[in-house]
Amino acid sequence: MTEVRERLEELRDRGLYRHLRLVEGPQGPSVTLDGRPVLLLCSNNYLGLADRAEVREAAAEAALQWGAGSGASRLISGNMEPHRALERRLAAFEGYGSALLFGSGYLANSGVIAALAGRGEVVFSDELNHASIVDGCRLSRAETFVYRHGDVEHLSWGLRRARGRGALIVTDGVFSMDGDVAPLPQLLELARRHGARLMVDEAHATGAIGPGGRGSVAAAGLSGEVDVVVGTLGKALGSYGAYVCADAELVDLLVNSARSFIFSTAPPPSAAAAAAAALAILEAEPELVERLQANAALLRRSLAAEGLEAGPSTTQVVPVHVGEADATMELCELALEKGVFAQGIRPPTVPDGSCRLRMTAMATHRREDLVAAAHMVGTAAREIGLSQAEPLAA
Repeated sequence: MTEVRERLEELRDRGLYRHLRLVEGPQGPSVTLDGRPVLLLCSNNYLGLADRAEVREAAAEAALQWGAGSGASRLISGNMEPHRALERRLAAFEGYGSALLFGSGYLANSGVIAALAGRGEVVFSDELNHASIVDGCRLSRAETFVYRHGDVEHLSWGLRRARGRGALIVTDGVFSMDGDVAPLPQLLELARRHGARLMVDEAHATGAIGPGGRGSVAAAGLSGEVDVVVGTLGKALGSYGAYVCADAELVDLLVNSARSFIFSTAPPPSAAAAAAAALAILEAEPELVERLQANAALLRRSLAAEGLEAGPSTTQVVPVHVGEADATMELCELALEKGVFAQGIRPPTVPDGSCRLRMTAMATHRREDLVAAAHMVGTAAREIGLSQAEPLAA
């Protein structure tokens, strides 16, 4: 126990200790947090669908019809009609021949990479990829070449150096901590030139960018061309779980070799039904995506007016860069006191010295609330000396 206590004290000393906050009620644009009403600006419920009546009702009806859980892995007895129906819809939505559900985005990324690359091969991973991609690279036992963020020249050099051993290039579509978008056309061209597959994680892109919210691959005009597209059901689609889209043969390979699929209990039928209902709303109401993008642009402008820049972000993920962990959490707590819940992000989620307040817009935020939130964060930043700029006139 002494060793555990020492490790916890070390985390506290380094400003890296974390604790769970309690949100009471659904994930709306404002919530009650630990008993206090606050504006919610760190949720990934980008379109507000987790709280839509149609989505909640679909989940409840599926639980009543199919049971609360699936009972087993998909390859044992857990493969149920809600899973199959959602996979068909997701494949059509993304423009691919087939789709496969996983229990979470972490399971999807780690399982797919380990299934598609192995000893003697090389996986090429953007340095700012999500932890699930990083861990998938480790599990694959392939050599990993980490290329500088979005640097296609560095990637090209690495591919030439691999001399034909390159198995897979993997990248986030929208980067979850910076809000910028991967250079997908250039990545696909390099993959084709060097005989590698390209895998894109659309977790923060699905429902947020691209025609009809179909993600960064569709935004780049590459639907059906990128070899593997991974998406989540737990962000813009308001449910839980993840999916992989590819051609039928590659999906068949994953069914037979992705350990995180084979050895995991299937997602509950209610989660699949909720995601299907959310997908139907997204297809019927593309204006939700437009509203999300407009709100994100307003949040970036409002922060800039407070002297706070969002870096390379062009999406709903809007980071306020601070630097050190202690200062980041001081800003986080002071903003929370003023009524804004935006989470401070520290290592290992981001590199040392790049801590930030990660803010996220939702389609359901009111414009006046986003402007007010930016002002509260700007005021907090000035109070602790992180910004000297006075707010600009609107």
